[in-house]
Amino acid sequence: MQTIDCIKSRRSIRKFTEEPVDRAILEKIVDAASFAPSWKNTQIVRYIAIEDKALKDRIAKECTTGFTYNANAMESAPVLIAVTVIKGRSGYERDGSFTTNRKDTWQMFDAGIASQTFCLAAHEYGLGTVIMGIFDDSLSEVLEIPEDRELVNLICIGHPAEAPEAPKRKTVEDLLSFK
Repeated sequence: MQTIDCIKSRRSIRKFTEEPVDRAILEKIVDAASFAPSWKNTQIVRYIAIEDKALKDRIAKECTTGFTYNANAMESAPVLIAVTVIKGRSGYERDGSFTTNRKDTWQMFDAGIASQTFCLAAHEYGLGTVIMGIFDDSLSEVLEIPEDRELVNLICIGHPAEAPEAPKRKTVEDLLSFK
């Protein structure tokens, strides 16, 4: 698949088949995502693959702030990926000071870039994904996220059971200006 085709044909998938996701493919996806750019090449993003159905169901029921749309996607997906970052690295100088006035928010850029790279790689392997950011703070405790990490988002991944059309996009004229 060509890069532009991959970007333009990837969709957020919220309904999945029951077919399991091969761990070797997950490893290839994470390997591809490891090439995502990061602040000063800090490579702070870490992934937790949740395959256990009981744990996924618990997260869907207890940790989605009542947002059933996300809960339904989680229950449908054979794997839920928790995307975390190592805190205190992105946006910092070696002496611990911030490099810019954006302070430590650069870790969210790193996580976003890595998450999109993960999703594009999954699409290349024929898998569907959806990135979700609505979850309770209690999820970090449920997943036993270490203190030095922050949970940033969740990605449902599996074999798509739907093929949604592309939503309408803004025109280049709406998105781009020149000075």
